[in-house]
Amino acid sequence: MKQWKPAASALLAFSLLLAGCSSEQDAVNKPAAANKQEKTAEPAKTAAGSQDSKEIPEAVKKPLKIAAVVQLSIGTFSSQYAQGLKEQVSEFGGDVQIYNADNDLSKMASYVENAISQKVDGILLDHGRADALAPSVKKAVAAGIPVVSFDSDLNIPGVTVIDQDDYSLAWNSLRTMAQDLNGKGEIVYVWVGGFTPMERRNVIYEAFKKRYPNIKEIARFGNASQNTALDTQSQMEALLQKYPNKGDIDAVFAPWDEFAKGASRAIKQAGRDEIKVYGIDLSDEDLQLIQEKGSPWAATAATDPADVARLQVRFLYQKVAGEETPQVYSVQPHLVQKSALPEKKVSMDDIGQYVEGWGKSDAAVSAWMETLKKEQK
Repeated sequence: MKQWKPAASALLAFSLLLAGCSSEQDAVNKPAAANKQEKTAEPAKTAAGSQDSKEIPEAVKKPLKIAAVVQLSIGTFSSQYAQGLKEQVSEFGGDVQIYNADNDLSKMASYVENAISQKVDGILLDHGRADALAPSVKKAVAAGIPVVSFDSDLNIPGVTVIDQDDYSLAWNSLRTMAQDLNGKGEIVYVWVGGFTPMERRNVIYEAFKKRYPNIKEIARFGNASQNTALDTQSQMEALLQKYPNKGDIDAVFAPWDEFAKGASRAIKQAGRDEIKVYGIDLSDEDLQLIQEKGSPWAATAATDPADVARLQVRFLYQKVAGEETPQVYSVQPHLVQKSALPEKKVSMDDIGQYVEGWGKSDAAVSAWMETLKKEQK
């Protein structure tokens, strides 16, 4: 388990930013504090002997009933995340019910309350915000229901929060863009607030602008909907008409793959091959788009959504089994560049052959989990 690496990479990013511009201190205070917390998070521990024992703990011998509550489920990243949840829970012989709140945080909190009343064995959260979810999550903890959250700002004792190290994700993509632009150019920023990971990525973007003052933001737009990629494509098409000449726009930073998909399609259809797109997140659909001939999508920083989901499930099972789990766990992100991919089409299953370090997480694995999986066959 290599929990210190994401925090270290994020801290390195901040050091690089600060080295270039001392006035960025205020902009990076927030992520620095967050990373300090991540860095001090202890590796997952277990009750004496239980992690190494192949004997299945009594608490997980029965099929577990799990509720997964997601803030918004759109695009292939979300679908691959959901598939990862289902696969891992199924391998352990449990059952997971996924509730999509359609970006309604009050509905998300209500789903958590319903899960408590149904006396589920565990709750998984995907995104959400503490100001809306904390009261309900605290009720779940008080009721003895384990909770593991992904990409949220919850800070509740006993609740494990997994994230993709959004600060490193943003920096990896932005740094690549700055290098490709040689530190100078006009860019478009596609972004929307209201989501914890997007807010974190924006902190790095604001610091990035100070670090690279010759890279100018000439336009900003973005919204989250059930048709985010299509909406982004339409907005990007309108922007290209507003800036019709080569050199008007050099690049687009799109810190969500739904944004990157829409922007890339608009740019390609307009024949504006001088504009490059730099994104965050990756899925099979994204890979196909990146590998298309003439695709403007140059790079993306990402983790494997299905692998993150499986990790989240394993932490939950460890909690049910009575094992100790960390308060915070950051998944190591990787940079995927179009130039590093082969001409033949690849999938998420193949990407590890071309991106150094990409692979399945070995965190939150107890010896008894293999025994539990074998019993389901």
